[in-house]
Amino acid sequence: MKLAHESLKGLDRDRVVSVVEPILLAHGVDAVELLWRSDSRGWVLYLTVERPGTTEPGAGVTLDLCAEISRDLSAALDVADVISGRYRLEVGSPGLDRTLYGVADYVRFSGRRAKIKLREAISGQRVLSGELRGLDESGLVVFECEGVLHKLSPDQIESGRLSFDWQTARSKPGGSNGERHRERRAAERYR
Repeated sequence: MKLAHESLKGLDRDRVVSVVEPILLAHGVDAVELLWRSDSRGWVLYLTVERPGTTEPGAGVTLDLCAEISRDLSAALDVADVISGRYRLEVGSPGLDRTLYGVADYVRFSGRRAKIKLREAISGQRVLSGELRGLDESGLVVFECEGVLHKLSPDQIESGRLSFDWQTARSKPGGSNGERHRERRAAERYR
């Protein structure tokens, strides 16, 4: 199972992953994030999923798919009894502003708009907005910002996330009808 980011502090990580993995395989999705956290309503196991290899954030991740995964995962978690106490299960897509977790994401989403936060400023800027251009031959992330190509070591990047340009989407045919670009959807189960 591919898993870009996890935070399962307080849970038996291996047991949780052993329950989650077969469910995701059965539904043909990869995990982007698997998080155990609390919010104002209590504890939540939060899972975001995507179709393997897609370059369109959220492509193929429908509300129905999230509900199916949530239903199957909820039952499997109950049987395995890996989480004690009350919690919610939320399953959704990583959304249009998907976080970029590693070099593979910078390659996979080449050609997409993104924002990159740097550990140290370049020309007085710590946050760059522009377009991902993949990797160069030496493994540096290539990022175009205001017509300037920046070649960044992965160590220079504190964080990155895709950014969605609503103006461009509205000007494209079919861009504002909601079919092409969907907001994050989640299916919840209360425990």
